Amino acid sequence: PGTSSGNADLIFMDTRTLSASSTENLDLAGGALADPLGATLTFVTIKAIYVKAASANTNNVVVGGAGSNTLLGIFSDATDKIVVKPGGVFMWVAPATGATVTASTGDILLVANSSSGSSVTYDIVIIGTSA
Repeated sequence: PGTSSGNADLIFMDTRTLSASSTENLDLAGGALADPLGATLTFVTIKAIYVKAASANTNNVVVGGAGSNTLLGIFSDATDKIVVKPGGVFMWVAPATGATVTASTGDILLVANSSSGSSVTYDIVIIGTSA
């Protein structure tokens, strides 16, 4: 544990469900996320992101492409998106320097349901540092 190269001191884990055609903004520096013990998380860097779409989903889970304040460093452009098909996994890891989280201007990770008609469920793990 720690905040230097190859280390991390924060983790967010959850199983989440999005209704048909809906989106959610995960605010990585806004105090809306909590660790497994309930402590508020404010990430300064992200070292790893894991998203697994439930195999029972009909629609895809889409990661990235927030309308504003997009977390950069994972994607080459603020509009880039990753499509995670039912049963599929998206994993991004950068243990040395990670991706910088900038409060109020670069701290939103958008997750979306790709279509109408049914909800999607996904597991997410975000690992990073507080400094």
